[in-house]
Amino acid sequence: MTIAPAKLSDPTVRAFVNAVNAHDRDAFMALLAPDATMADDGSDRNLAEWTDREIFSSHGHMDVHRESNGGRSLVANYRNDTWGEMRTAWRFTVSEDGRISRFETGQA
Repeated sequence: MTIAPAKLSDPTVRAFVNAVNAHDRDAFMALLAPDATMADDGSDRNLAEWTDREIFSSHGHMDVHRESNGGRSLVANYRNDTWGEMRTAWRFTVSEDGRISRFETGQA
């Protein structure tokens, strides 16, 4: 059973999931701190290149199954046109201004 994005506990993470699922690059980028970083499967990646390839140009979509850590850790089925669907874990660091300073994802 999935958790509707509107029911996610953390407002910044909720907005992140909504932006991914709506393919709204502007809303997504507005959520990130200017110096935001990210990692995929334990390796730091170039955030702009990764998000373009793995989310926006490949029509990424998240179906959240579980949240923890106040809503800043998720387990979701993630799918895109490149890789199909896989179970993934997402961890977010949200700064005091409510922007994402780092997110990490990988297979769960």
